Amino acid sequence: MSLRSWHLAVLLMIAGIAFWLLLAGPPHLLGLDVGNAGVFLLMSVLWVSLWLISRTPGDELASTASAGEWQAWVGLVFLLMAIGYFLTKLHLFAVPGTVMDNPDASRVGRNVVMLLVAWAILSYVLGGRWKQAVQSDERDRQIEARAGDWARVALIVCIVILAVMLGFSSAARLQWATPLMLSNLLILALMLSQLVEVAVQAMSYWRDRR
Repeated sequence: MSLRSWHLAVLLMIAGIAFWLLLAGPPHLLGLDVGNAGVFLLMSVLWVSLWLISRTPGDELASTASAGEWQAWVGLVFLLMAIGYFLTKLHLFAVPGTVMDNPDASRVGRNVVMLLVAWAILSYVLGGRWKQAVQSDERDRQIEARAGDWARVALIVCIVILAVMLGFSSAARLQWATPLMLSNLLILALMLSQLVEVAVQAMSYWRDRR
């Protein structure tokens, strides 16, 4: 069995529904936590994807894209989902106290971590499909270096924006800047820099292939 286009279409459709549940769905539906349902659907998509990839011949995967390009596109999709979800729930962190005192914020953090863990698992399985072949050459290293430079610039920009915003705002306008919010903004900055890195990698591979 191999990975077909209709497989991808169905998986993307289910992932889209799950993402909608995470981003814009009601808090509860039929007594169920919609956010948890969205994460469950995304995990289901992950495991089905892992099974399909494990059944797809390595040469068929390699014929569509290189190992580095597959990893970049997978990372881009997962980071877009994680950051989009994180941004829509960011207001939950603008409250006093720690994450242990805020069950809503704790749930958001747990869901984001699950998405990132899913990305790591899928990346590991993808890497295993190329274990008998060369996974990185001079072109890959050049793309990784260029993407790393862009990621560092993005991280610096995020930190500077945060520092300027805090330094030039009065205390009355910083009621939202709780320790919990600031800590999560720093995490968001790291996620955004990683997003820039995988986006540059994916676009570089795509441009070379074209």
